[in-house]
Amino acid sequence: MRRKVRQIHERPGWPAFRWDREALAKPLASVRHQQGRLIGHMGALGFPLQQEAVLETLTEDVVKSSEIEGEKLDAGQVRSSIARRLGMDVAGLVASDRHVDGVVEMMLDATRRYDAPLTAKRLFAWHASLFPTGRSSLRKIRVGAWRNDRSGPMQVVSGPIGRERVHFEAPAAGRLKAEMQAFFDWFNEDGDRAGLDAVLKAGVAHLWFVTVHPFDDGNGRIARAIADLVLARSERSPQRFYSMSAQIRQERGAYYDILERTQKGTLDITPWMEWFLACLGRAIDGAQTTLATVLQKARFWQAHRDVALSERQRLVLNRLLDGFEGHLTTSKWAKIAKCSSDTALRDILDLVERGLLVRNPSGGRSTSYALARIR
Repeated sequence: MRRKVRQIHERPGWPAFRWDREALAKPLASVRHQQGRLIGHMGALGFPLQQEAVLETLTEDVVKSSEIEGEKLDAGQVRSSIARRLGMDVAGLVASDRHVDGVVEMMLDATRRYDAPLTAKRLFAWHASLFPTGRSSLRKIRVGAWRNDRSGPMQVVSGPIGRERVHFEAPAAGRLKAEMQAFFDWFNEDGDRAGLDAVLKAGVAHLWFVTVHPFDDGNGRIARAIADLVLARSERSPQRFYSMSAQIRQERGAYYDILERTQKGTLDITPWMEWFLACLGRAIDGAQTTLATVLQKARFWQAHRDVALSERQRLVLNRLLDGFEGHLTTSKWAKIAKCSSDTALRDILDLVERGLLVRNPSGGRSTSYALARIR
């Protein structure tokens, strides 16, 4: 019989995490410098571009956090839901379903109310927002309540039936009330008085929460929302200009690997904290891509500010500016704008004639179009 691996929450002294402060001093200082530089850069853009950058960042954050768990949300719906809740006047908004709205509500509550205490009631509301139907896929789950383990211990498992590999086993449900109270007491303690930098606190909070794993589902997304909340506290601003979830999505394999090693290790979580700080640094660097997209959109609309366009045309042009995948064809235009192929073709040819779109070199049945370069 294979010997059961001891989990970190079974170690004597749990949850008294420790780490090598000297080893983390340099990467922490580097990340803090990156934060300050990015916020200063964004502050110089002016309010409209800042809002656009926030919209792009939050959209990516919500979409990528769900992707980490294997769930694909419609980016257009996410963007529209965020814009409506932030009161932003954005062209081409689409209807969003209640599941998308729920995920968005959780993320906005975390980042816009970063100073509010974290409580069981607040987490239950987040969880209910994530699962408005009371189901995860086809499975009915407990919503807005801690798990009860009636169907067995909470485990993270992979592999075919009969040859499953257990990556992690969470604390028994009977421990959850005390475990979460300890987490809330620590989380809501004054960080300055405790002498713990908020960026480090974000890394510890993420690990601690996802290790306790208090819900039937959604623990990863809520753990990342909690980390985003603490990062917003670290900057004393609800404005999000980078996405930790998007970076974790890019590094999903490494993320799960370091998480599993840490959860099966000792209370010395230095390797996890080193990885978290490095990943955060790469996320902040990646914000330059978002900034480039925002500036490109601003230049495009400034160059064409006097051109009269229909709502359909604005909708599809914005989709192209947001990073449309593949080539734009008449059929894709019709699908996005919800119009006939004839109407789509008229819209496209009108934009080609007025210099907003250009026809790609390939013709015939594969005719496609792209945004015209701004001179």
